[in-house]
Amino acid sequence: MLIHVPRVLTPEQVRQCRDVLEGAAWVDGRVTAGEQSGRAKHNLQLPEDTPEAKALGEVVLKALAGSDRFMSAALPLKVYPPLFNRYGEGMGFGDHIDNAIRISPVTGARYRTDLSCTLFLSDPADYDGGELMFEDGVAAQSIKLPAGDMILYPATTVHRVAPITRGERWASFFWVQSMVADLSQRDLLHQLDQAVAAARGDLGDDHAAAVALVGVYHNLIRMWAQS
Repeated sequence: MLIHVPRVLTPEQVRQCRDVLEGAAWVDGRVTAGEQSGRAKHNLQLPEDTPEAKALGEVVLKALAGSDRFMSAALPLKVYPPLFNRYGEGMGFGDHIDNAIRISPVTGARYRTDLSCTLFLSDPADYDGGELMFEDGVAAQSIKLPAGDMILYPATTVHRVAPITRGERWASFFWVQSMVADLSQRDLLHQLDQAVAAARGDLGDDHAAAVALVGVYHNLIRMWAQS
């Protein structure tokens, strides 16, 4: 399931990120790629241990903590410190699957990558190409979101970034280790959470059916969550 999380960052926060990134020193994006994905990757990346990466990562993490949709969809246990990349003309990233385990070179912490996240920092009108693309064997999906919006998707998904033909595409990307590792269980909980919110809106928080649904939701989390 692909989940669009709108307005993770405000326009002011996007401008803050862009201002900092404009003056940063970029390196070859293959520094964080595995053997397979490294052959397909052609972009630039902000080194993880720079002050700019750490400061902007905190901005993103704080914004995520305030996003109800992200929290509902991801049920995060740990979030890999956000990274930042850019694609210029002729750059792209061929078909690949993200590594199952990421190890932070800064802290040495290990993260199981249940979910991958791309937070767009460029407006679609600023560049041609650069779509985040998925194919499930039946139909292709192409994602190109407004600056400040994010797409959340299973890290098991084969995906690619189409080559840029004009302008530049800037983004933050990172991974989530969820409290609920199983994709089908996590998606079911997200659907149930949305149904609970609708029931509470229609019936009121104190209605017996709304209270019962909230109980079912939390009991399923108790059953499936890892800590």
